[in-house]
Amino acid sequence: MGEAAWAWVLSQVREDEGPWLPETVSQDGQVPVPAKDRDSLYAGIAGLVPVLAEIAQYRQLSEREESLAAGIVARLSAQARSRTEPSLYDGLAGDAMALRLLAPGEELTALRRLADLATPAGWKTTLDVEQGSDAPVSDLVMGTAGVVLTAVWAKSEFSQRIATTGGEALLRVADRTQAGLDWGMVPGMPSRMPNYSHGTAGIAAALAVAGAALEREDFLQAAVQGAQHVLSVGSLEDGGFVVPHTIPPSSREVEPVTYSWCHGPAGTSLLFAALSYAGVAEVEGFEIEELRRRCLTSILDSGLPERLRPGFWDNDGRCCGTAGVGDVLLDAVQACRTIAEAETLFHGARRMGDALVERAIKDEAGARWRFLEHRKDPPLLPPSTAWMQGAAGIAAYLLRLGRLVETGPEAVVVDRPDQWWAVPAHLRMTAS
Repeated sequence: MGEAAWAWVLSQVREDEGPWLPETVSQDGQVPVPAKDRDSLYAGIAGLVPVLAEIAQYRQLSEREESLAAGIVARLSAQARSRTEPSLYDGLAGDAMALRLLAPGEELTALRRLADLATPAGWKTTLDVEQGSDAPVSDLVMGTAGVVLTAVWAKSEFSQRIATTGGEALLRVADRTQAGLDWGMVPGMPSRMPNYSHGTAGIAAALAVAGAALEREDFLQAAVQGAQHVLSVGSLEDGGFVVPHTIPPSSREVEPVTYSWCHGPAGTSLLFAALSYAGVAEVEGFEIEELRRRCLTSILDSGLPERLRPGFWDNDGRCCGTAGVGDVLLDAVQACRTIAEAETLFHGARRMGDALVERAIKDEAGARWRFLEHRKDPPLLPPSTAWMQGAAGIAAYLLRLGRLVETGPEAVVVDRPDQWWAVPAHLRMTAS
């Protein structure tokens, strides 16, 4: 099924000053055009790179795939020389990730550009955020935390400079709370999304990883204080751990607690993995490994991937849905110290895979998925090609799951800037 999904994505790739693909494939015959973020990790060609790297773990790339990889390298390398958007999922940090996976050494152009664009406040964004385009975004997806994580992961001559600048910028914009430290997606933002993608869990994870790499005790202390705040706003009931989607609750019609990579315990578990990697043993009397397990327990006990009610589990992608949860579970399986725990988590990961197989739309063109948006009429969305919200990301998960089923938990992991510390070093593709 992973190969079928990839075949469908590959069939959507077009050429116009390099490769591009439509983010969604319309059912009404509209002519697709390149998106503004055509090069991004989130929805563009950089998001095809982790799939190509996954495929290369078990078979040779085809001539078509080799050509696509070369086209991506050429396009991203050229664009990085003048690009100004810094972020991991929409900018230079994502370019650096893709280039390092495909053509080690080529990522230096993007990293040099990030170093040159750095300011004491971090990096100015070109993206549309609530506080304006010049706001120093702090989060993992669109802001400084993602840039810091990429710099440490890339291990380049620019890593120390970028990670130091970014970490110090994050310290300056932290908000002191009764329990610890908190960050908004943008400094001063009244509404907080405290989980991994846009809030304190992801930012604290970046500070923990950077603190370990740079031997910065102030970064590590801030990471621990971030975890203390996250614990203070979450729930430890029933042996799990969950944190609200938004504080105060959003005016949007959204589940108060979700379980995904972006806004739920799947992503937030990576904070505790980062603290463990950095040598932190406990927070607020809880062992770090227990807190990671609690996040995973909440996932397994939540009822997903079943669509229990409209809005509960309408997405099967990486960012907000089934594939992202499954990938976090596989990271934990490969880091497990006990066979019984690994088997429980692996069973959960396979449940995610089974749901993806059952929900796939498959024909002679390949496989894809249509997510639901219960607030729309009709609720069925067009299929997406992308890494975070579509068939590319799902394909990579199914291919990884298939490899683990066949070869066991010692299978190589195609690691990325936002999760590499969650798996043992000897399993990471980029460890060397």
